[in-house]
Amino acid sequence: MAFRVAINGYGRIGQSVLRAIYECGYRDQLQVVAINELSDIETVTYLTRYDTTHGRFPLPVAHNGRDLLIDGDAIRVLNQAEAGSMPWQEMDVDLVLECSGSFSDRLTAQKHLDSGARRLLFSQPAEADVDATIIYGFNQQLLAADQTIVAAGSCSTNCIVPILNLLHRELGIISGVTTTIHSAMNDQPVIDSYNQTDLRLTRSAMQSIIPVNTGLNRGIDRLLPELAGRFESLHVRVPTINVSLLDISLNVSESTSAAQVNEILRIAAEGPLRGLLGYTEEAHASIDFNRDARSGIVDGTQTRVSGGKMIKLMCWFDNEWGFANRMLDVAQGWLNIK
Repeated sequence: MAFRVAINGYGRIGQSVLRAIYECGYRDQLQVVAINELSDIETVTYLTRYDTTHGRFPLPVAHNGRDLLIDGDAIRVLNQAEAGSMPWQEMDVDLVLECSGSFSDRLTAQKHLDSGARRLLFSQPAEADVDATIIYGFNQQLLAADQTIVAAGSCSTNCIVPILNLLHRELGIISGVTTTIHSAMNDQPVIDSYNQTDLRLTRSAMQSIIPVNTGLNRGIDRLLPELAGRFESLHVRVPTINVSLLDISLNVSESTSAAQVNEILRIAAEGPLRGLLGYTEEAHASIDFNRDARSGIVDGTQTRVSGGKMIKLMCWFDNEWGFANRMLDVAQGWLNIK
């Protein structure tokens, strides 16, 4: 019997999550019974059927004025602005997939539980008082049946944390700097426009490389406390619509070589992290990883070591599809814990 799931917020991640449920083998265990999105049902249906990044939905998509209809499934489309007004008890919702990006605090999340949902999973980094932040392939063993509010981290933490964990065990990380080279997002305008929080985000996403703020180093601190205070992080947005790249610089205590670093990561990608971490030595461009469901793919052709102890890595990741699949891995694993 499938668990009953609601998606709150139907933007890029919400749409990717729904699509991945139908395309990537989650449908037997996760049944989407509701989508809460402030837009009208015709637009929700259209954006499900057609997607510039991921192509046409592979199954029939329609609506009946109240429900989104996918391959015989009826998914209620709601337009609720307040978390406390959700009909989750009436709909017997086991899990809310919180994909709106509009809040990250436990207090607001609790309103979904007060409305009848049994659990909530954030699609973004949440405040420290949630029950757990889970990076699948790193710490999913921390999931427990009595947890009610959990976060799935971010696309970048899912990419980098397993890599840092591996290299710290083998080589001892002293310090590091990361630069996330990220595709444009929907908080950026196509042409220059106003933004209330960041002057850089007033500029056209299609015309410039734009530095923005990031909390990736704080995410590393929280998930890998043994490395707390050792990382700084930068983030730039570039004029592509999907697939991003992490540029990682590490100072390590053990002398190493590019070949040794690549071997550590290749063995993990072919073994314990198979399907989550990738490794390649082909001549790739970012588009090659569109719709790649792995958390990250190390580009071994770009690994460098300077002076034996300074490592430079590049790791590709589909910031939509890869993260949506990891979020569903967490959801499925969590719901199956008795």
